[in-house]
Amino acid sequence: MLDIQTKVRYQAFGLLIASEMKLPELIAVDLGKSEEEVTVQIKELELLWNQTCREDQYFHVEANRFFFKVPDVAIFDVKNGNEISICPMKNSNEDQIRLYVLGSCMGALLLQRKILPLHGSAVVINGKAYGIVGKSGAGKSTLASAFLQKGYELLTDDVIALPLQNNQPVVIPAYPQQKLWQESLSHFGMNATIYRPIVQRETKFSIPVTSQFANCPVPLAGVVELVKSNQEEIEINEVAGIEKLQMLFNHTYRRFLMESFNLYDWHFQTTVSVANQIGMYQLKRPINRFTASELVESILHKIHEGEKKNDK
Repeated sequence: MLDIQTKVRYQAFGLLIASEMKLPELIAVDLGKSEEEVTVQIKELELLWNQTCREDQYFHVEANRFFFKVPDVAIFDVKNGNEISICPMKNSNEDQIRLYVLGSCMGALLLQRKILPLHGSAVVINGKAYGIVGKSGAGKSTLASAFLQKGYELLTDDVIALPLQNNQPVVIPAYPQQKLWQESLSHFGMNATIYRPIVQRETKFSIPVTSQFANCPVPLAGVVELVKSNQEEIEINEVAGIEKLQMLFNHTYRRFLMESFNLYDWHFQTTVSVANQIGMYQLKRPINRFTASELVESILHKIHEGEKKNDK
């Protein structure tokens, strides 16, 4: 059963979140009488679901609302950019519910607030943020962890919250945790037995990164798309023109919601502004060997090249 508690306040994605559900991944805060911007509550939703959706339907989207059901887990209702309601299923697992709260629910909520969410990780390099995007399984978290191994800081893992502040793109810190496969832990010499497995993913683990977590917004300087490749060597190429917009569109988190949220115009204007201000690259990684450390060096070299070019 879900452990319902008196609302606890947390900080994530630049939002003050008051939750009836424990969210240990997030940073708990005490901000006195400050009003929360987002509430997470446990609520009876089955009757509403049955009235709204067909038996074979798993989600319902309308303006400012994302209503979805995960069998044997929960029904979730994300509304107006400030409310997440959860109706747990019988014998559901709390860890599994949190995966959806911090993933799909938060992605939908960011879109409702017109904060661009990209599917990826972000690290801080020389005081600037660099996003790492790619398809599921591309190795985004592993590459971000390789940066941490070299002393850099993490801003977010899985969802990059990217608002415009004074028309400048910045990355807002999420929470100090990564999700890594056991294979990656082994390559980094990390002992998997001291970390908590993610539900139903016995070989993927939650890795706290508190000591290397950047807890303030950082200006975005670049986005790297990580792509698996059958070639033997690493290859990194600059992305330009309309391909920049296509990349940002492809890696917008839960982009299928944008039509019902009426966000296509906003998304286009936002991504044009972002693309015009940052460097973007595609990085092809060989799949026949573990290349995370080499990929870091390739990215750092490309960043250094760009900085030298801009200084001329």
